[in-house]
Amino acid sequence: MPRFLVVLDADSTLLEDEVIELLAESAGTRPQVEAITERAMRGEIDFAESLRERVSTLAGLQTDVFTRAQQAVRVTRGADDLVRGVHAAGGTVGVVSGGFHEVLDPFAAQLELDHCQANRLEVVDGVLTGRVLGDVVDARAKAAALRAWADADGVPLARTVAVGDGANDVEMMRVAALSVAFDAKPRVRESADVAIVDRDLSAVLATLGLRG
Repeated sequence: MPRFLVVLDADSTLLEDEVIELLAESAGTRPQVEAITERAMRGEIDFAESLRERVSTLAGLQTDVFTRAQQAVRVTRGADDLVRGVHAAGGTVGVVSGGFHEVLDPFAAQLELDHCQANRLEVVDGVLTGRVLGDVVDARAKAAALRAWADADGVPLARTVAVGDGANDVEMMRVAALSVAFDAKPRVRESADVAIVDRDLSAVLATLGLRG
């Protein structure tokens, strides 16, 4: 049975990029999407509503846009070290994202993450419709994922850690026993137990007592 569970946000935490912005680059809507993303990250607008608005700008793109986004995405420094360190100490790692399975899944597999949850984009005849399939992975869904994975792994909530950077991560950070703000917005830093300013995920190991 795992000793503890670490749950990471994806965009701007596990990954250096906001995937929706990489997709929007291909649609010619990146400036518009960036502005909406920034407001959502600060908690000024509802995340689910903002995501649907941003995804609507992707309508008409071919699915090869996913491959282009995967090629552009950069995994945050120290991610490999963090996952290896957690696994070596008998823990599990999950990523829960307001982004998209279509781009995130290869990185989750490459990093050997134990859990992965994200949104799915509707595709008809090889073309994006501009809609999200099913319920949006918002703040509440992120908190629910942390609880569900802890339950599945047999880990008490008292041994869970949440790492994120945006307003959408605050709810799961409240549920976790230890919350880590990673290069985060002011509101997130204020509500977290620990703040990491250097963009190196291996620094999370020190907060867990696994390094330094």
